[in-house]
Amino acid sequence: MLYSENELNKRLKAGCGLYYFYASDEALVHNAAQKALKFLNQDDPETTVLDGPTPAVEEIVLAAGTISFFGGRRLVLMPLVRPSTYSDKDLQELCDTLSDTENAIFVMTSVVEESYGKLRPGKREQKLISCCEKLGYCVQINKPTGAALQAMARGWAKESGAVFAPGAEDALLTRCGDDQFLLKNEVEKLAALANYGTITPQMVGEIGTVTLDADTFDMVKLLTGGQADKAQQKMKTLLALQNDPIMITGALIANYLDLYRVLLGRRSRRSLADVAKDFGYKGNWNYRLNNTERTASRFKRGQLERCLHILQKLDTDLKSSKLDAELLMQKALCELALAGRA
Repeated sequence: MLYSENELNKRLKAGCGLYYFYASDEALVHNAAQKALKFLNQDDPETTVLDGPTPAVEEIVLAAGTISFFGGRRLVLMPLVRPSTYSDKDLQELCDTLSDTENAIFVMTSVVEESYGKLRPGKREQKLISCCEKLGYCVQINKPTGAALQAMARGWAKESGAVFAPGAEDALLTRCGDDQFLLKNEVEKLAALANYGTITPQMVGEIGTVTLDADTFDMVKLLTGGQADKAQQKMKTLLALQNDPIMITGALIANYLDLYRVLLGRRSRRSLADVAKDFGYKGNWNYRLNNTERTASRFKRGQLERCLHILQKLDTDLKSSKLDAELLMQKALCELALAGRA
């Protein structure tokens, strides 16, 4: 079953005794569990927290069987449980305990491995899911789309009294990716910067915390657009923020590899989904490769191959040469700018 906030509210009001949320992203299950707990904590129940990934079966039995001091049902939290770490015997005992419990309400979460955009629960994970589906509200939570993430960002901004100017949400997602914890934190920072007024794309560019991957992709777009001086300045900023030169180079290589793979995929008439599957992309690959596709269209295959050779040499030089790392990187960026020209 897939997650539905309306269905969750129905189960909460009906007095359901078990809630199990699983997804590929910790933020997704955390947010869903918090919504359930907000309702369940209204009656101020006694709460026992059994931290994952493998709470002992004895602890679970004890928590589930202990009658609340106030006479109500005890709330038992089991965050980030990992069924694969239990033995078959212990997992069966866990399922039996969940089935037999009358004095407790369970709220459980798990992070499940994702492959090619789909969750792939293992044998023991499937067993726990099957058990929980029979006992309560057990749901899979899929990653939100880019549009849904933008809507979340607008909602968080509104809670703070701020609004996004056109294009600002998109700029924020480009820089933060689909990490909801990071995204919410950035919205709060930007709302404060905007004095709880309008958040502009310029503000996002000025103070936004970003992944190194996003910053280096900005450098690639600057080089492609003939703005090598701005790319050099971006590189200097990354170095000033104590980013390791070899890590910056590695992120640049990953960006150019994305461009190369997408370009070859287009020539072979393969979709972005095919490219993601061929090269083992995980997570929100659609957002990443869609951005890459627009930049890849400016290149020819030979240009990208030259760029990759330049970066390979830079990586080797940084690991073996005694020359100043910043000078080596400045030289490489100039060569990349030349290689990318028509």
